Amino acid sequence: MRSFRLIGLILVVIGFGFLLNTEFALAQESIKTNSFNPQAILRDALQWIDSLGTVGAIAFIALYIIATVAFFPGSILTLGSGVIFGVVWGSLYVFIGATLGATAAFLVGRYLARDWIAHKIADNKKFAAIDQAVGREGLKIVLLTRLSPIFPFNLLNYSLGITGVSLKDYFIGSLGMIPGTIMYVYLGSLAGNLAMIGTETQPTNPTIQWAIRIIGFIATVAVTIYITRIARKALEEEL
Repeated sequence: MRSFRLIGLILVVIGFGFLLNTEFALAQESIKTNSFNPQAILRDALQWIDSLGTVGAIAFIALYIIATVAFFPGSILTLGSGVIFGVVWGSLYVFIGATLGATAAFLVGRYLARDWIAHKIADNKKFAAIDQAVGREGLKIVLLTRLSPIFPFNLLNYSLGITGVSLKDYFIGSLGMIPGTIMYVYLGSLAGNLAMIGTETQPTNPTIQWAIRIIGFIATVAVTIYITRIARKALEEEL
């Protein structure tokens, strides 16, 4: 059990390190202030959602939509969903919330904050290239940007709103979020299961179950990284 606990802790540390090493995390850092801590707000909200029981799923999806529109770090919610709901339901709720939140941000960027968004990305060559590529193959470009972590998630939602991509292609392109969503929810689920070691809720065959979970997580990470690399290469060719 000590060896499995150590392996689990290593996986959690590696996962969080991978998460914090993306441009997404760096983008979220830019909106922090000393007097306003969105991470703490989201953690408190997750604790409240966990106490709601069956209604918690609806509250979680609503919170994810609000967090996406408000530029809050969705990584905390994604990891938290794995702890609260498990891999399957957690992934489903995150995908629904992220898709609806991203669509709402897209519409805000297109109709309400177009000038502000255009000013923010005016000097960004990557977004300029996306704008040109979207005119040729909107759905393909949106799908590739979702599969690749090159662009910050929240900023991308608003930025695509000022391009020529249709709402339909943008919405369908959200399917590209699935691999990354499953990986981070899986990581959150492992962290939650790790916390149960030594408690009354510990499973009857912890060694076998932990072996299955760790193998499943490694496979999920491997597939996600593989898909991400393919998407990044294809996106670079398109841009």
